[in-house]
Amino acid sequence: MKIHHMQLGALGANCYVIETGDRRCIAVDIGGDSERFLSFLKSKNLTLTKILLTHGHFDHTGGVESVRKATGAEVFVHVDDAKMLQSAVDSLYMHIQLGEFAPVSEFIAVEEDSCITDGDCRITVIGTPGHSEGSVCYVCGNVMFTGDTLFCGSIGRTDFPGSNPLDMKHSLQKLYQMDKDFRIYPGHGESSTLENEKRTNPYMRGFR
Repeated sequence: MKIHHMQLGALGANCYVIETGDRRCIAVDIGGDSERFLSFLKSKNLTLTKILLTHGHFDHTGGVESVRKATGAEVFVHVDDAKMLQSAVDSLYMHIQLGEFAPVSEFIAVEEDSCITDGDCRITVIGTPGHSEGSVCYVCGNVMFTGDTLFCGSIGRTDFPGSNPLDMKHSLQKLYQMDKDFRIYPGHGESSTLENEKRTNPYMRGFR
């Protein structure tokens, strides 16, 4: 599996492009800079088919509508965060207001254990609420895209509207109990492995 990484948008959220075969690809989170993202696809001769959103905050979704219109890619988001895609208030965009808010007009709502397939990639949706009500992780093979649930050495904030510290604790415990060691690609910061986070992340120490 070939994974490309870039930081997009005003807050530099991580965006991942996963090649799924036959010059097809999917993207995880497009936080802004849609023209830059589209130029990247063109430079690699890739066709974007799907956009997977780890949650609905603007710094992970700001470039989605422009890219969706340009490519026709399907957009997937957890049902509990779907409202954020059409609200400057719910997506927290009102706190930064850089340019005009671009609501996502077409998307597919998914739930826990939903399966998304594209080319050689079969993706499972893992519900991990806490940072937001509809935060998810996406698992494909030995790779997990953790959004703002789990970072290298830290976790996402739980003091936003819709955040819940107790839900976050339960979500982290769910990840801790997974037997497989995944390479994790978070919404901010550098990549890590699940085993490394189990050993060193202070927010996971209580589950030992």
